[in-house]
Amino acid sequence: QVRLVQSGGGSVQGGGSLRLSCVASGPSFSRLSLAWFRQHPIKEREGVAVIDKEGRTNYADSVKGRFTISKDDAENTLYLQMNNLKPEDTNMYYCAADVWDYDLGTPPLFPSLFANWGQGTQVTVSS
Repeated sequence: QVRLVQSGGGSVQGGGSLRLSCVASGPSFSRLSLAWFRQHPIKEREGVAVIDKEGRTNYADSVKGRFTISKDDAENTLYLQMNNLKPEDTNMYYCAADVWDYDLGTPPLFPSLFANWGQGTQVTVSS
């Protein structure tokens, strides 16, 4: 069981930047695959970025070149640096974590692969 506590987010004008953080408690942070998802109240949860235990990353096409996912194993913390934010990035953002028993290659962005979720944090981008 992994407990995830998020911080960061807020409101920013288009073109601005925000950083989300997610602190994990529980065993073996370095074994975790970690990801960020976002969800609008009337839409399905959308994968944003993922980083596996080897440090391999994958991004949704909509955020490539603007968002960067990273982790600090010493601090048990996952980050999402979001630059050049757009109004369409407005959403509730969730971090997620799980241990994958198999090497999946390029890590996929499927919410069903993650059993542990943060509480969510709102990001609002105005035009």
